[in-house]
Amino acid sequence: MKESEDSFSMNESELMNYFNFHGKVGRLKLKCKILRSWILHSLAYSSPHSGFAINMQKIRGVKIGKGCHFCPYVQIDLIYPELVSIGDNVTLGSNTMIFAHMNPTANLFLKKGAYPRKVEQVIIKSGAVLTPGSIIMAGITIGENSIVSPGSVVSEDVPDYCVVVGNPARVVKKIEH
Repeated sequence: MKESEDSFSMNESELMNYFNFHGKVGRLKLKCKILRSWILHSLAYSSPHSGFAINMQKIRGVKIGKGCHFCPYVQIDLIYPELVSIGDNVTLGSNTMIFAHMNPTANLFLKKGAYPRKVEQVIIKSGAVLTPGSIIMAGITIGENSIVSPGSVVSEDVPDYCVVVGNPARVVKKIEH
């Protein structure tokens, strides 16, 4: 690792490359993009009105189907909201967190080693229910009409018509259909 290299510069460089921004104008665009996303997220996060929260998340770039319900305090990835896709009739409970990226932000040893920034799409299929405190990691698909139990950490795909529970989440029941 070079002495002049720091984690902030590396993170900024990764984001600039991802969004195809260049130079000083690109840095300004990146900061404006993140600020806009944070403001819209903040409005959605504490809103008791599900429709308002959903509209704010859609403006951020989250793809959301019809008939969904978001409880207050839902956190959807702040940097890559456009990588989150939510089907129709999905329920997100309070304190649900959905991440489209993982990044050991301040640790260059891990970042340059076995744990580089991971940026992957998250898909939550129609009818899924994410109960309070659910955590969905980058690159995960939650199956149609599946239930993620309270406090579960989902680090592997969830099949359709299943109930998952725990940390890490595991299938405990198939739902008859």
